[in-house]
Amino acid sequence: MLDRTYLRDNPEAVRDGLEARGADVDLDELLEIDERWRELKARGDELRHERNQVTQQIGELVADGKQEEKDEAIAQSKELKTDIEEVESEATELQDELEERLLEVPQLPHESVPKGVDERHNVEDRRWGFDDLRVDADEITPHYELGEDLDIIDEARGAKTTGSGFYFLKGDGARLEHALIQFMLDLHREQEYVDVFPPVPVTSESMRGTGQLPKFADDAYRLGGSNEEEYEDDDLWLCPTAEVPVTNMYADEILLKDDLPLKHQAYTPNFRREAGEHGTETRGIVRVHQFNKVELVNFVEPEASYDRLEALLSEAEEVLRQLGLPYRILELCTGDLTFASAKTYDIEVWAPGDDMDDGPEDGGRWLEVSSASNFEEFQARRAGLRYRPERHESAEYLHTLNASGLAIPRVMVAILEYYQNDDGTVEIPEALQPYMGGQEVIEGHEKVGESALGAGERE
Repeated sequence: MLDRTYLRDNPEAVRDGLEARGADVDLDELLEIDERWRELKARGDELRHERNQVTQQIGELVADGKQEEKDEAIAQSKELKTDIEEVESEATELQDELEERLLEVPQLPHESVPKGVDERHNVEDRRWGFDDLRVDADEITPHYELGEDLDIIDEARGAKTTGSGFYFLKGDGARLEHALIQFMLDLHREQEYVDVFPPVPVTSESMRGTGQLPKFADDAYRLGGSNEEEYEDDDLWLCPTAEVPVTNMYADEILLKDDLPLKHQAYTPNFRREAGEHGTETRGIVRVHQFNKVELVNFVEPEASYDRLEALLSEAEEVLRQLGLPYRILELCTGDLTFASAKTYDIEVWAPGDDMDDGPEDGGRWLEVSSASNFEEFQARRAGLRYRPERHESAEYLHTLNASGLAIPRVMVAILEYYQNDDGTVEIPEALQPYMGGQEVIEGHEKVGESALGAGERE
């Protein structure tokens, strides 16, 4: 949430930032509401001061035995009380309206973010791993076909039990997923991350704290109600990312300077409706409604947050380096920033199985596996995250950052496509072999049931 004082004192800077993001916000109306609220607050203070004077005068009139003047003063005090209640009632309504509107105003981009309208204007920062590729993209079987041939990915049965966008991992597919999760947790623990295992359901208040609500309600899975219905602070939603529960762990608390930087990692299953994405990525596990992810969440002092962002990016990309997967780093432009982010780097892994129009010259496509973002104090204001620079000083808002470390299904896509062999097997990256009992190759499994023989299908 933007600082109201900053918005009031720097309207043109706010206007420029919102324009750079392409945000549709009526800033003038916000400022008018704020101005009217301040006028009412000032008027309320004046009326209370006047009533206090009248109250004091009443006591003096009683002492002097001036009954008529006392009655007039009492009547005046009652009128002032009514005026105060009316003014404060209107001020409260404006306060609530302003807070509600501010929840829908996005973060302002950092001055270093490249300006642009959408993903076409993102800036490629660097690439890694393309000097000696082990495969030719023209000869790669897409992961969704390979996964079916090896019987390690079963989309049909996932759709049968739950619906489109859900899938089963079987045998070595499931083992590979578990291996990736544990490998990432172990790696980030070496980077001094403290493990947390958060609840999966999160409240509306927690979703609001990190910026998922009210802006992205349509993308979330709400428990016990329709997304279109009004929700209360304690209504529950399935976790869309561990960023939500982990960031809100310290909501409305005051941390100490000695606590910072505070680095947490959390594995969770994540649930997203992917509203507005119908018809895209209909095959495979690139865009699904449930996926596993290890999330990295940082709490830092404001002056350290941009150095920490660079370090956070490095910590996340180390996963791909150790797995030997080629990737690139993008710096997102102003028009492609997420709602709460002031600056974001995307990590995109190379998946050679399917070509895309703006893919690399080697063929294949890019898959986003992490967004490393600095939210500055945007989330901290919404969630009440503060720290005390010194024990005798006033508490201040801290800065929050997060990155996926990484989104596991897309990493699995990259492994199945980049490490596949000519015979249709898949080499297991060396870093993951200890997590799979020393196994070096995924050879697949025999399918079960009459459907494996092409029989048993319904008429």
